[in-house]
Amino acid sequence: MERKRSALVLGATGGVGGAIAAALLRRGWHVRAMTRNPATANPRNAIEWVGGDAMQRDDVVRASRGADIIVHAVNPPNYMHWDRLVLPMIDNTIAAAREAGGARIVLPGTIYNYDPARTPIIGSDTPQQPKSRKGKIRVTLEARLAQVAADVPSLILRSGDFFGPGVRSSWFSQAMISPAKPVRRIVNPARGGGHSWAYLPDLAETFARLVEVPLKPFEVVQFEGLYDDDGTKLVDAIRRVCGRDLPVYGFPWWLMHLAAPFGGFPREAAEIAPYWRHPARFDNSRLVDLIGGVPRTALDDAVRASLLDMGSLATMAEPSLGANPA
Repeated sequence: MERKRSALVLGATGGVGGAIAAALLRRGWHVRAMTRNPATANPRNAIEWVGGDAMQRDDVVRASRGADIIVHAVNPPNYMHWDRLVLPMIDNTIAAAREAGGARIVLPGTIYNYDPARTPIIGSDTPQQPKSRKGKIRVTLEARLAQVAADVPSLILRSGDFFGPGVRSSWFSQAMISPAKPVRRIVNPARGGGHSWAYLPDLAETFARLVEVPLKPFEVVQFEGLYDDDGTKLVDAIRRVCGRDLPVYGFPWWLMHLAAPFGGFPREAAEIAPYWRHPARFDNSRLVDLIGGVPRTALDDAVRASLLDMGSLATMAEPSLGANPA
């Protein structure tokens, strides 16, 4: 009898980690997930929950025993202290993958490795010239994976901003739409055309398909997702799904820049503002070569599922409002 493939998912209680875990389960994998609080994890699915902390190497090594892949979808709590926590976390995962006999590390990649003003199209070999603090850390992280690829293979699948069921920390669910109440308005962060989005269920299914095909020891792949070439495609889809000519307001980038010296969210937002000003599209030709057809949910269906999951879709009887252009 053939051994069932096994995955360890770090960050399975988060949006992307949870979605990848679910996709692997659907494809017949055994999925183990490490969390600091296994008692609060969902007991109704087929995940094997184990206790542990991604900052503790022994915990990660113990959880990884028998794993064919380790999904590294973990981030510092509340995205704080990246400079002190992100690299030790990946070092622990590398050590665990080596102890597991060369398990492949699977990493959701970001766009922050690049200078958006100089990279309108991002491919597997595009030079990385980050401008942000997080981007420089991500470049260092990926360089560590490349350095150990001879005995610890890895897969990086890079995509745009997430949206979809289960996504809680995103521009879609925290800035564009107010969750847990009917949509009354839309805030559009776009400052021009050319922003890239990733519908999480499609991205997770892509991860699950990729780990089942032959890959290079250090494989970097791009997920095109939704490329919003004029900055209005997602806004228009929200209006169609809600059935109303909802008013649209611009995101207060000026306020983020003004408040950035005080830290917190304004500083983080101001740092990534260029990614909303300059176009950046992912070249997914390598992805198509590897798996053929790429999962792609129709945009309106993806938006509808996202809004339903957020508790933001309801029938509203008020008359339509004219849009306030951003």
